[in-house]
Amino acid sequence: MAHAQLYDTLGATYTVTRRTDPRIAAQIWAALGDGRTVLNVGAGTGSYEPAGRHVVAVEPSALMRSQRRPDAAPCLAASAEHLPFADQSFDAAMAVCTIHHWQDPRAGLREMRRVARRVVVFAFDTSDPDLFWLTRDYLPEVAGLRSCRVLTELDELAGAIGAQMEPVLIPWDCADGFYEAYWRRPAAYLDAQVRRGISIWDHVGADAEQRAVHHLQTDLATGRWAERNRDLLDRDAAELGVRLLIA
Repeated sequence: MAHAQLYDTLGATYTVTRRTDPRIAAQIWAALGDGRTVLNVGAGTGSYEPAGRHVVAVEPSALMRSQRRPDAAPCLAASAEHLPFADQSFDAAMAVCTIHHWQDPRAGLREMRRVARRVVVFAFDTSDPDLFWLTRDYLPEVAGLRSCRVLTELDELAGAIGAQMEPVLIPWDCADGFYEAYWRRPAAYLDAQVRRGISIWDHVGADAEQRAVHHLQTDLATGRWAERNRDLLDRDAAELGVRLLIA
């Protein structure tokens, strides 16, 4: 499913569940450097757009565009693979939690490199399915998803634009409800509204979702989850494969 079609279907709760986390934002904004003009590609509802800079957004989904705040940056309907801008139009281009939904991630990254002097991409390295307990113990279907297979090649994607990779630790109380965000708050995954803000649940299908939720609920009630993941309970942040690609 194309990015626009996907988020026209599941993007309705994003302003509630997918908010800017200030600690992650600080790392992204630092990586943007001191450029004053920024392009946000696959911009969604506008999370992580830096204040105090001239931002232009690109988002193919009409539903996502409709949820942007009235004072948000101007947003064009366009895809990453075909950015409607001249070469080197921006000081920097950013993309957050989006490249795994692009039809051609390499083409999209090359387009970002074409239109901006600096590129910063927030993405997930999914090459180790055992890294996150939700995939390892409850939702093994994730490893077979096209979007996650794309991200097993994150090294190659970085190489396509000459990017370096920088790890991003996920705080235990992360405000942005992406898939790994609730790593120390497992009961959150029992909340249907939380799950609707995470595209993976729609990709794996209702049967896998119901099975995973049932097993997680049982393990939380019996204490098995806590026993299995006791090493996480005192951590303030976790390394779960989140990366910044910086070029």
